[in-house]
Amino acid sequence: MKTQQIFNIKMLDIQLPELLAQMDSGVLITPNVDHLMKLQKDHDFYQIYNQAEWIICDSNIVQLGLRLLGRPVQQVIPGSTLFPMYYDYHKTHEDISLFLLGAAPGIAHKAAVNINQKAGRQMVVGAHSPSFGFEKNEAECQEIIALINQSGASVLVVGVGAPKQEKWIYKYKNQLPGVKLFMALGATIDFEAGTLKRAPLWIQRLGLEWLYRLVKEPKRLWKRYILDDMPFFYLILKEKLRRYRNPFAPHPASELVDSPKP
Repeated sequence: MKTQQIFNIKMLDIQLPELLAQMDSGVLITPNVDHLMKLQKDHDFYQIYNQAEWIICDSNIVQLGLRLLGRPVQQVIPGSTLFPMYYDYHKTHEDISLFLLGAAPGIAHKAAVNINQKAGRQMVVGAHSPSFGFEKNEAECQEIIALINQSGASVLVVGVGAPKQEKWIYKYKNQLPGVKLFMALGATIDFEAGTLKRAPLWIQRLGLEWLYRLVKEPKRLWKRYILDDMPFFYLILKEKLRRYRNPFAPHPASELVDSPKP
């Protein structure tokens, strides 16, 4: 499949119908500006991106950056748009079953009820809201793995924030033999539960959903959006001028400085 590169990753240049028809196994990641900035500093996160099968553009701001580089993707596909389209597409496919992992206590179960009502069947076969810091508690992680395996789910949706959700998937996916497709989808479980509202469609179409979320959750998001993510535009300029260097790639021999002889 065709891809477009931005900084040190490649994302799929694909439209939603094609994605829905082909995405049957592997790991799905939906990069936004925050992901791209973390990928400049977090080597483990970068390695995960190098292994993931499905990397799709989640952000109109990222698409703007791609356009400035002359490499736009065909369609921006936010995870919160993809997921309801995914379960609607597969609602009559009895072999597709979901497990939801994430959100605050009770929210994953509420999302499960809503999805099953829309699907017209028990498509979500399990849901769990882990404790804060669960990823550091091996006993709790093993309990979660047991829940997922016992549910018989073929698709695991993890929504605990990046890069935690992606790292958890790659650490434990080999212990989940029944799961064919892993989806790292951030706040999507909250959206499905109705506890967190997406921006109105006209705001989404203007590419300002990030601003809507910032206004709704300023204490949680201001640092990420205003401080952590602003260097994105500087990196776009560097890449446009062909001066961007992947921080995790080996330096060409011509750039290496000879070590002083003892």
